[in-house]
Amino acid sequence: MSIDWTQLFTWRNFFNVIDILVVWFFVYKLITLLKGTKAIQLLKGIAVIIVIKMVSFLLNLETVDWLMDQVISWGVIATIIVFQPEVRRGLEHLGRGAIFGRTKRQVDPTKRLIEALDKSVQYMAKRRIGALISIEMETGLDEYIETGIPLDADISGELLINIFIPNTPLHDGAVIIKDYKIAAAAGYLPLSESSLIPKELGTRHRAAIGLSEVTDAVTIIVSEETGGISITRNSELLRDLTQEEFVNYLIKEIVVKEEEHKKNPIQVFIDGFSKKEDSK
Repeated sequence: MSIDWTQLFTWRNFFNVIDILVVWFFVYKLITLLKGTKAIQLLKGIAVIIVIKMVSFLLNLETVDWLMDQVISWGVIATIIVFQPEVRRGLEHLGRGAIFGRTKRQVDPTKRLIEALDKSVQYMAKRRIGALISIEMETGLDEYIETGIPLDADISGELLINIFIPNTPLHDGAVIIKDYKIAAAAGYLPLSESSLIPKELGTRHRAAIGLSEVTDAVTIIVSEETGGISITRNSELLRDLTQEEFVNYLIKEIVVKEEEHKKNPIQVFIDGFSKKEDSK
């Protein structure tokens, strides 16, 4: 039996496909508008109710089916009342043409991180505000995050500055950055017991060096006594960095490493092997 393909390519089927695509587009835009608001939980609840409704209809559960009908009937009115701000915001977006407009371009997280660190560190260095900031690289810092106050906050220079303002609840300890977010503040880092550390360096430097001895984290220190900016990583301490040296180091260790991770794993291995051969 042969298939008549001409029956598939009809104007009716074409408009059916357009109909489905339009519905999916509006559903997608609706979810995008509601993402990050409490209304997204409402959508999950509606999905659960729809599933229960379908199951009760198929299994002929009359009581459950009647109850779901009541929930759906009254739920529409309750939803409009409870989520009136979200509904108004969605209609405003629709009125401004945001449904069909382009979404706002996302800022590169590595660029935002470096800008926030540069802004906050330079501000604190000029005013001799002590600071200790650790950035998770390959080795996880979860055990040190657990010792601090969880924040899970977006990174900004202003927030980092406020955290380290003296005599505030979070200023004493380390800020730990993970996945381009401030995971925790007032965290405790392991103190180095090395006898090679200069005597004039305080607890912040010793804690930063201690962390660099057991992880590959990049740790930034602002001296409260001198305002000097230092960085530790892999047991190495770089002291009294200028702004240019500080930014260049972060670009080298964060941006370049991030680009390497995006490469094909085989290419990363080849690049690393080539560097070793060149150094011989």
